[in-house]
Amino acid sequence: QVQLVESGGGLVQAGGSLRLSCAASGSILSGNDMGWYRQAPGKPRELVASITAGGSTNYVEPVKGRFTISRDNAKNTLYLQMDRLKPEDTAVYYCNAPTGRFVRYSWGQGTPVTVSS
Repeated sequence: QVQLVESGGGLVQAGGSLRLSCAASGSILSGNDMGWYRQAPGKPRELVASITAGGSTNYVEPVKGRFTISRDNAKNTLYLQMDRLKPEDTAVYYCNAPTGRFVRYSWGQGTPVTVSS
């Protein structure tokens, strides 16, 4: 069974940066579209950034120009570079492989990000 382990979250001041990592237990990255999701308190989980197997990226409007998703297939690791963070970016961040409206794998524990104003 594939396991996804997110790390790199923490407490940061507004305007700061964090780099999240997602380590996959199997060699799943090379063949899958992958994405970063987040869930803020009291809100549903949402997809904020995705990268196709071919390397094309897509972002939701609120994070465009500030977040960068990347992948290292050899290391089975997905990354999310987050710059110019805002308090509204506060959430638990998760990675997974989007497929339509669903995801391929069980959710990991996520990594919490708190941005103070």
